[in-house]
Amino acid sequence: MNEAVETVTMWKPAGGSHGTFSPAAAAAAVTCLLVTGTLVVTVGHPSSGDPAEPPAAAAASGKAFSAYFRTLTRERRAIPGPPRRSAAPGPVERLSPDDLFIAVKTTGRYHRQRLELLLDTWISRNMQQTFVFTDGEDEKLRKRMGAHLINTHCSAAHNRQALSCKMALEYDTFINSGRKWFCHVDDDNYVNVGPLLKLLSQYSHTQDVYLGRPSLERPIEATESLGTSQMKQVRFWFATGGAGFCLSHGLALKMKPWASDGAFMATAEHIRLPDDCTVGYIAEALLGVSLIRSALFHSHLENLGLVSDIHKQVTLSYGTVENSRNTVNLKGPFSINEDPTRNWRRWHQSASFV
Repeated sequence: MNEAVETVTMWKPAGGSHGTFSPAAAAAAVTCLLVTGTLVVTVGHPSSGDPAEPPAAAAASGKAFSAYFRTLTRERRAIPGPPRRSAAPGPVERLSPDDLFIAVKTTGRYHRQRLELLLDTWISRNMQQTFVFTDGEDEKLRKRMGAHLINTHCSAAHNRQALSCKMALEYDTFINSGRKWFCHVDDDNYVNVGPLLKLLSQYSHTQDVYLGRPSLERPIEATESLGTSQMKQVRFWFATGGAGFCLSHGLALKMKPWASDGAFMATAEHIRLPDDCTVGYIAEALLGVSLIRSALFHSHLENLGLVSDIHKQVTLSYGTVENSRNTVNLKGPFSINEDPTRNWRRWHQSASFV
C-alpha cells in the first residue's frame, strides 16, 4: 500500500468544485460498480408463480454459475492481496452491544421485500444498536423502529450520488452518537452481533481501524483532479459495502475533513466513485490507513454455499447469479418464497445462534 500512499496529494473538498471528468475516471467507476455487485449480480426475490426451469436450462445455468466462481477464484489466486495485519491473540478492549452503531442502507421499494425479514430476525435482538437509512417515509416502519428509522430524503436511485448521500448521513449520525464503532451493512445482510463484537474487541476503538472484505483481489484506481488540467491516478483498496465494513471512532474522526457535514458527497464526486469506494479512498489514499481484511464478512459476490461455521461469521448475504440461487446451506421449514435467504428465520430461532 506504500505505493498508493506515496502518489497522493492531500486533497480536501472545496465549495462547488468536484474535479474534471475523464475517460479514466469513468473506467474506474465502472470497475468499482462491477466489484460492488451493481452490474454483476441481481439480488432477487422470486414470486411463487415462477415457472419451473427445464432440465437443460438448469444444467446450463449451473455451468454458468460454476464458471463465474471459477473465474473469480482464479483471479484471487493470481493476484496477491493487500498487506495483512495480525490481530491480537486476546481482547484488546471489552465491548458491549451499546458500543456499536450498525447502519443499514435500504430503499423504499425494499422495505417489505428485504427489511421486514431483517426486523423479524437479527435486528429484533439489536434494535438499540441498529439504524436504518432509507429514502422515504414509511408509517408502518416508523411505528416499529421509531427514531432508529432515518429518512435521508436522498434519491431512491441506485447511483453514485444517491448512495453517497445516504453514506454521508450515516457518517454524521454515527459521529453525533459518540459510539465506539461504526459498521455499515446492506439490506440483504444478516449480522451476527456476537462474532462482530468478538472481532472488534481485538482492536482499540481509539486507533485507526478500517475492517472489512474487498470484492476482488486487486486495488481500485481513481483519477484525482489536481487543478484545471492536471490529473493523477490513485490506487487503493476498499471494503465492499455488500459484505459490510467497520470503522473505529478514532479513524472516523480523522475522516472529518472529507466526510462530515456533506463533504462526503463532494469527495465521492471528486473521484467519481460510489460510497464504499469513497470510504476506502479517504481511509487508504488520503489518510494512509490500510484495510484490514476479514474473511468473516460475506456478500452475494462469493459462493455462499461454501461458507462453513455459519454461526461464527460476522455477516451473511444472499442473491442470484446467472439465474442460480446463491445462499448459505441451511435446512429448515420455510420455502424459498417465504424466505429467499434459505431459512435465516429458522436459523435465527435456534438456541445456538446468538
